[in-house]
Amino acid sequence: MDIRQLRHFAAVAETLHFGRAAELLGMTQPPLSQSIQALERELGAPLFARTKRSVALTPFGAAWLAPVKAALAGVDALPDLARRLRQGEAGRLELSFISTADYSILPSLVRRYAALYPDVEITLVEATSDVQIAALLDGRGHAGVIIPPADSALPAPLAYRRLVSEPLIAALPETWLETGRIRLEAGRLPPAAVIASPLIVFPRRVAPAFYDLVLDYYTARGGHAHVAQEAIQMQTIISLVSAGMGMALVPASLRHLARTGVRYVDLQEGAPALETGLVWRRDDTEPTLARLIEVAIQTPADRDAVRPVLPPPATPARRS
Repeated sequence: MDIRQLRHFAAVAETLHFGRAAELLGMTQPPLSQSIQALERELGAPLFARTKRSVALTPFGAAWLAPVKAALAGVDALPDLARRLRQGEAGRLELSFISTADYSILPSLVRRYAALYPDVEITLVEATSDVQIAALLDGRGHAGVIIPPADSALPAPLAYRRLVSEPLIAALPETWLETGRIRLEAGRLPPAAVIASPLIVFPRRVAPAFYDLVLDYYTARGGHAHVAQEAIQMQTIISLVSAGMGMALVPASLRHLARTGVRYVDLQEGAPALETGLVWRRDDTEPTLARLIEVAIQTPADRDAVRPVLPPPATPARRS
């Protein structure tokens, strides 16, 4: 059987009249009758009970009509689906992200993208920047939200778009403030108190740009960081702070990660700025990726602590 036969059957089933069905189909009645007969022979059962005065669906024909209509509707929808796939309005998008982005740009980015393109299936995977970059270079995934390398150099196959920049703040155990171990000045943490405190930080191997940004703060003030503990998840770092194992310098958007026993405090001076952006393969022609880039350019972070950076709309050049 073919699609034409299914359309012939549906037309006769709807009109219960071969003549009117033939008119609707733009054909004469004899070829329509022959098509239905051939279809019935292929199915091995009659679809219509015919008399000289009437045409009626057989029980078999009536039961077969609904799935035929569904099949035809699916076929009729294929051209529009193809158009939406070509334009990135349907399909799949694989997006990875660092844990810090979950408190800054990621929620607003995903929310806006999903609202504009509800028929795109979005797969979200949390991973460190180094893992994301390696995956993209290996041809896996479409894009990632990362902290770029400190020297702004990414492998040539990758393109990058800066999205947000936010200051670092201190995450402190509340007990340190309550017992006077740490004293604030005008509600801010002075550099001497930062240098004197044990530090909890990402390992350099998984977040070199973040690690160096934090340690450069100490070096610029003539001190050295005493790294008490390393952890690769921001939630784990905050938990360790809550346990009193040390303090951490974290993105300002982490204020929205409430944790008992943790106090977020601004630095008194020279707070480093952490950049977060979108990375993807230059040769990836997936339409859903193109739509994501468009949305990313136009989506500010929805956290007060984050300063959005909206680059010019031109196609991004490779960072060097």
